[in-house]
Amino acid sequence: MEVNGKIIQLLGIQTGQGKNGTWKKQEFILETGDTYPKKICIAVWGDKIDMSQFRIGDPIQVSFDVESREYNGRWYTDVKAWKVVAAGQAGVEPPPFTGPIDPMPEDDLPF
Repeated sequence: MEVNGKIIQLLGIQTGQGKNGTWKKQEFILETGDTYPKKICIAVWGDKIDMSQFRIGDPIQVSFDVESREYNGRWYTDVKAWKVVAAGQAGVEPPPFTGPIDPMPEDDLPF
């Protein structure tokens, strides 16, 4: 899933030790630009996304997964980002190659 909005809060980095080793997580609050704006708390796990490049007020596009789990009869839901880019860069593709192409002469066979 994807959502666009602006960062309204960057929370501190959390670390801990789990059964699979050391973990690192940072959460941020995104506000959508809809007619009725929504605030979403999104978590970034590990070192795959560097949130230090973003500031409060930055417009971004977030690709994320939603996952729920049960613990002691209660359900908890996480919104986990797997890609965060500055708004406007999400759909940017490199320009097509327009350099010279040297065709092989028809009478010059490589064998």
